[in-house]
Amino acid sequence: MDYGDKLFWLSVVIQRKYAEICAGFDLTPLQATLLCAIRDGPRQMADLAASLGMTKNALSQLVDRTARRELVSRANSAQDRRVVMLSVTPTGKVLADAVYAEVAKRLPEIAKSLDADDQRDFERVATAIVDTSDLSAPTSHTSE
Repeated sequence: MDYGDKLFWLSVVIQRKYAEICAGFDLTPLQATLLCAIRDGPRQMADLAASLGMTKNALSQLVDRTARRELVSRANSAQDRRVVMLSVTPTGKVLADAVYAEVAKRLPEIAKSLDADDQRDFERVATAIVDTSDLSAPTSHTSE
């Protein structure tokens, strides 16, 4: 396998572990990602769609499904009534914090077979990639 293949399979390993964690909370990975993205405060729907790499329509459908579970709520911005803000509900906040903590605890398990030096190197490289990535720009259009 070449480097591109390894990165592809690494993404599969990460996604599979993330999905397993989310399932433990009865959430899809996209629902969990949504909750974690807004857990610390309201976000504009348009900005959130861009950050998550989703179309506004796909995000709206995801929000509809998540709102039916009373985990998120929409409100118009006080500054501009055309802008829709998305927030977690109190129940959604508790769930988002729990999911986030569990992901932070269990996702590093994907590197458990590495020795301690390689685990530190993996953490350093993963941090560098995320820190230098533009997470506000959409890279693809996904839906749940």
